[in-house]
Amino acid sequence: MTERLDEKTIIELFNQGGSSANDAFTHIVIHYGPILYNQIRGMARNHELTNDILQNVFIKVFQNLPKFKGDSALYTWMYRIARNESLNYLEKEKRRTGVDIDTPILEIIAGHHVLDATTPELVTQILQEAISTLPEKQALVFEMKYFQDLKYADISQKLNTSEGALKASFHHAKKKIEAFILTKLNH
Repeated sequence: MTERLDEKTIIELFNQGGSSANDAFTHIVIHYGPILYNQIRGMARNHELTNDILQNVFIKVFQNLPKFKGDSALYTWMYRIARNESLNYLEKEKRRTGVDIDTPILEIIAGHHVLDATTPELVTQILQEAISTLPEKQALVFEMKYFQDLKYADISQKLNTSEGALKASFHHAKKKIEAFILTKLNH
């Protein structure tokens, strides 16, 4: 099963049950797994944690696919599950171990008095907090563009949205994140 199926076909196959459902779910894992892995890896920054989270995401997708209404693209729906599962899992892991498991995402540039006194881990934490305050679509676009380094054309196809709307969402997300980080660092 290497031919890519459209979303409607995937849902119809899954809802048939039996081997058709298995084929549909296998298709989801093969075609969406690498994209979701990269998304989760951008948050978890660790291969083992990423695999654990991805497994949980696929369990939730399998359990909830019959409830999928098609109000958004299938990938957008799975992205939402992956993002929430990642945030929840990482928070539980952090509480369990008492250790910040994130590695730095941003490089701190010497010469800025506030940044010089801030650890890379804190900057990473603040960035993740900033992203979590964004509206869902802005967070999705920001993570796909910033962490996955996707082109607007690719994001447009995945989300079925115009490139202009994506550019606006990314711009607004960046401004909100910058404002959040500056506010957080200056308090």
